[in-house]
Formats: sequence, structure tokens, C-alpha cells
Amino acid sequence: MADTQVTWLTQESHDRLKGELDSLIANRPVIAAEINERREEGDLKENGGYHAAREQQGQEEARIRQLQELLNNAKVGEAPTQSGVALPGSVVTVYYDGDENDTETFLIATREEGGQDGKLEVYSPSSPLGGALIDAKVGDTREYSVPSGAIVKVTLVSAEPYHG
Repeated sequence: MADTQVTWLTQESHDRLKGELDSLIANRPVIAAEINERREEGDLKENGGYHAAREQQGQEEARIRQLQELLNNAKVGEAPTQSGVALPGSVVTVYYDGDENDTETFLIATREEGGQDGKLEVYSPSSPLGGALIDAKVGDTREYSVPSGAIVKVTLVSAEPYHG
């Protein structure tokens, strides 16, 4: 991936993801032993345990690569402490196209950074909506393009630091 992007992470999120990575790497010998054990059972075409272990190994290796890239390109910092400005790590409330009743509240961050509880939608700072809002102040209206090519106006109602 030549086009890597910097990801903003709090120290807490960085440590949690690093812990997950270390755990997956430590589990490599366990998976390898499981594969070898299943291989010795005989015919691999009919060996569901062997195929399941290989599948698990592939999934864990993919997650290891994903975490390594994320952590290698992460910028670790404190969550914003400033209210009233949309920054990575801010929970923002906006309304769309001048309709103050059409509001949405979400976190500007990465999927890994926040929203694990599923209660808060997460928009990346590099997404069209997230990117349009970065550095916006309460009351600012910004525009961004949606995939259909339409231009959407979004007005920032509030921006508060995320306390996940």
C-alpha cells in the first residue's frame, strides 16, 4: 500500500491495539501446533479440523498485518480537550442542508479508535463528511460531495472531546 494514511489514536487506544497485536503474535505457535496436529490425522480433503485451523490462521495473520500497518502509521496523541471545534477525537452534532431537525451525532475518528460499544457512529477524518468538518467551528457550514456527485451542506451544531 503506497498510499498510507496517518491515523490519529489516543495512547489508550494505541496500547489496546498493541496488546491485541502482541496477543495474536504470541498465539502463532498455538495455531501452528494445531495445524500440525490436524495434519497428522490423515486425509486432508476430509479433515474439517485442519481446514478450520488453516482458516483461523489466515484470519489472524490478516489481522496482524492490519494492526501492524495501523500502528506503524499512527499518530499517538491526547484526545482533543477543546470544545466548539471539530477535530479527530471529537463527538460532533451536525444538521444537513439547512434543516435543523435533520441532525446526526457521531465521532470523528477511525473504527479502531472509537465506537466499540456500537452506540456512536464513527466517521473517519479522511471520509468526505469527516474531512469537510475538520477544524470547523460551531455554526460553520461546510460542503462535501457524496458518491452520487451531489453536494451536501452540513452545519456544525456542537463539538465535544470524546470520552470513550
